[in-house]
Amino acid sequence: MKKSKKRWIIFAVIALIVIIAIGSAGDDTSEQTNIEQQTTLSTSDNGNNTSTEIDSTTQTTTTTKKPIPAETISQINAVRKAESYLNYTAFSRTGLIEQLEFEGFSKADATYAVDKINPDWNEQAAKKAESYLNYTSFSRSGLIDQLKFEGFTDSQAEYGVKAVGY
Repeated sequence: MKKSKKRWIIFAVIALIVIIAIGSAGDDTSEQTNIEQQTTLSTSDNGNNTSTEIDSTTQTTTTTKKPIPAETISQINAVRKAESYLNYTAFSRTGLIEQLEFEGFSKADATYAVDKINPDWNEQAAKKAESYLNYTSFSRSGLIDQLKFEGFTDSQAEYGVKAVGY
């Protein structure tokens, strides 16, 4: 073979290798760009965990919601028991949590139940004040002290005694 043909073949092979190398490097860069263009965002939607993926190249959005854990049996029963107690008598928030714990519910389940039903604590203080006055006599300050002893806040105790006429 002549030198010029050998050079031409060598030049063509080298050119082909260079073209292949550049082409594959371009594919890696293109794929990396596509990966970089995909963005994952996490948001909270009223307590629901939401994952949103946006692909900038196709302008599509996919949203998936993660399920919120359902109430446990213990939480459901603690809510029922708390409602039952409030239908029977008045409680402060802390008093109701303590009563549910006395019944055998965990502090977490008792707190969950009381926070879920979230009654009007001022109304509960007024009912408790009325209940005490139906049972025995109290001075205004004595009734406030008794309501605070039961777990009502200062403002709830004040509301309770005002509601019964003190």
